Amino acid sequence: MKASDLFVKALENEGVEYIFGLPGEENLDFLDSLQDSSIKFVLTRHEQGAAFMAATYGRMTGKTGVCLATLGPGATNFVTCAAYAQLGGFPMLMITGQKPINSSKQGRFQIIDIVRMMEPLTKSSKQIVNGSMIPSLVRDAFRLAEEERPGAVHLELPEDVAFEEVKDWHIFPVHEIRRPDADQKTIEIAVEMIENAKNPLLLIGAGANRKKLFKSMQNFVDRTCIPFFNTQMGKGVVSCENPLFLGTAALSDGDVLHQAVEIADLIINIGHDVVEKPPFFMHEGGTKVIHINFNSAQVDEVYFPQLEIVGDIKTTVNRLAQALKLNNCSLELLAFRKRIKQVIHEKDNDDSYPLLPQRIVADVRRGLDKDAIIALDNGMYKIWFARHYHTYMSNTVLLDNALATMGAGLPSAIACALLYPQRQVMAICGDGGFMMNSQEIETATRLGLNLVVLIVTDSAFGMIRWKQEGQGLDDFGLEYNNPDFVKYADSYGAKGHKVEDANQFLPLIGSCFSEGGVHIIDVPIDYKENKALFPKQLRNA
Repeated sequence: MKASDLFVKALENEGVEYIFGLPGEENLDFLDSLQDSSIKFVLTRHEQGAAFMAATYGRMTGKTGVCLATLGPGATNFVTCAAYAQLGGFPMLMITGQKPINSSKQGRFQIIDIVRMMEPLTKSSKQIVNGSMIPSLVRDAFRLAEEERPGAVHLELPEDVAFEEVKDWHIFPVHEIRRPDADQKTIEIAVEMIENAKNPLLLIGAGANRKKLFKSMQNFVDRTCIPFFNTQMGKGVVSCENPLFLGTAALSDGDVLHQAVEIADLIINIGHDVVEKPPFFMHEGGTKVIHINFNSAQVDEVYFPQLEIVGDIKTTVNRLAQALKLNNCSLELLAFRKRIKQVIHEKDNDDSYPLLPQRIVADVRRGLDKDAIIALDNGMYKIWFARHYHTYMSNTVLLDNALATMGAGLPSAIACALLYPQRQVMAICGDGGFMMNSQEIETATRLGLNLVVLIVTDSAFGMIRWKQEGQGLDDFGLEYNNPDFVKYADSYGAKGHKVEDANQFLPLIGSCFSEGGVHIIDVPIDYKENKALFPKQLRNA
């Protein structure tokens, strides 16, 4: 059997459904082996698009997403996405090609040390030097990618190894690994701390956004009656309709939500770690924090929990829920719920044009089903969506609050539209981030997907402009020109629309989803509310 055939068999053994990628001459044998496989190959227009799609597959399913690139420039285009998956906690396998390692007639042409390049950005990076090693290396790569904390792994398949015949091989069975539980003494200490707290507050982070945790988290909130908020990447674990929900920490400090945080005398922090932008700052002698996660806390200047419960989160949450006496809700904390909602929604119906961020978020929420998925790129609008957009189900708001890279929104939405064809999927991008991977519109139309792409346009890098202004610097170096996005959509076989009036926006969302296919909506945004709300007025709301 050819080694590349064995590689594909090993991937099939892992249950791989898709490989996203852009091959080169060094992995033509691997591509040939895919022809008769059950695995679907999704050709993309850029390696970065492929890897963002693979990472999103991992994020949504909990299974390792797989992407393919050739050597040299193809592999270097994976670098940002490796960091994206590693910091975000998304299981992903990158497969790259390489020149023959036993003999070469091309000198150093296109050759860089990809394995070493990937080592700082992954959980594991290895070169395959012998075809018979493929099954064990693949099994180990998937194990590492998926075990807590999930992340990126990399395998390099040289051209001559891919072509060689393998006679002695066997496939390794896949089995589930049970995670260790926290010790009883730590659980007892946590129970005592929670029961002695006057105003306990629950924080739900990205680590709690795993498929097997949702019922346990809901049960914990219902049994303990502890008010809760979430990080940006923890949105949707428990529905916003729950009367104990206070909001999302879209900023680290200074928001109206942080007034509730300041009143809390204990924060029960489930699934957050310091790779995500801090949802609050700890101070010596201030509010106590219980850290509940699969892994111990990375001590940071703004995060140094007094108690750590390390082990399987689901088991920990269930044990705490059973051991705790039912608490009376903190009325002092719940009093903020009404105030937070009032601040969040006071301009939902503003008719200004260009549209205010609040109106854009409100109309997107009104125009989508509860199980619809929005995939956000990175920009100022991401803070508005994190703060204002209500979630009813897990993994219905995909944003990156770890690497926070631009260019991920559209490929992430494409992966979701491929995985969930019966659900509404919308990519939400700034004009800057959209243009970084806009060529993947061709991928979406070629695949026949149903996808709406919302481009929030201000012809500038809006978040950097906000920061620039906040530091008292001159407005400089951040403006650019955009193409006509309606014509741009048409050129790819998609359908383009430009919002010319605030009241046109919501009906347009509905008609795009009703019609099906790929649609691009250009909606101009007025960011004057950034200065009005972030951060001065929030403290006094």
